[in-house]
Amino acid sequence: MPVQLTPLPPEEAIRFFRSKGLAESFAWQDVWEEEHARAFTVAKAMERSVLEDIRAAVDRALADGTTFETFKAELRPRLEAQGWWGRREMTDPLTGETRDVQLGSPRRLKTIFDMNLRSAYAAGRWERIEESKALLPLLVFTTSGDARVRPEHRAWDGVCLPVDDPWWNTHYPPCDWGCRCTVVQISARVAERRGLDVGAAPPKFPPKAYTNPRTGEVTVIETGIGPGFSYNVGRVAAAVGTVF
Repeated sequence: MPVQLTPLPPEEAIRFFRSKGLAESFAWQDVWEEEHARAFTVAKAMERSVLEDIRAAVDRALADGTTFETFKAELRPRLEAQGWWGRREMTDPLTGETRDVQLGSPRRLKTIFDMNLRSAYAAGRWERIEESKALLPLLVFTTSGDARVRPEHRAWDGVCLPVDDPWWNTHYPPCDWGCRCTVVQISARVAERRGLDVGAAPPKFPPKAYTNPRTGEVTVIETGIGPGFSYNVGRVAAAVGTVF
């Protein structure tokens, strides 16, 4: 009789996600960069009960390995019952302006599902990276390898740098909305066998300035990194004690 292997839940990722507080926000820019390592938020989810329902559904998906279709099927009726679905007028607490906004939708649920799971896995992965860097001191930037990969990310594919290199402070995936890139941790011997150019300067792309419309703060980021993604979620989580 063949042995049935059941994947174990990603303990580090779950611990990271459950350590987050809750933050109501009207726009995604209200919770900026490193703040996402400390707080769970969904733009336009201004009612605590709505935010709690979404967070609970993401938690179940992370812990149980739920597919997006199951996540959507379970969460949508709860959001519809609370009136958080489709388009609705809502007042922006920052400006006082009443606007017609998009609340729940299949597309928004997909973004919520993907980005929260990817960031949680990235934070959990970083914990394991730090624990094993004495034996596996190198990280390799790795893309999905298909036609959907951004050109800048394709250029970074195969970049091999030490775990402690500052490049990972801004280029540790996910690097933008929908980014599917990751890192692979390897030893110096494996890097040599693969013919990787360890420590070579990564391709650089023009810097661009982004002004957060909610705060007026200007952030200069490299082309290829999305606004709000120029940080390492694992390092931030470790620094504030949400993982270790």
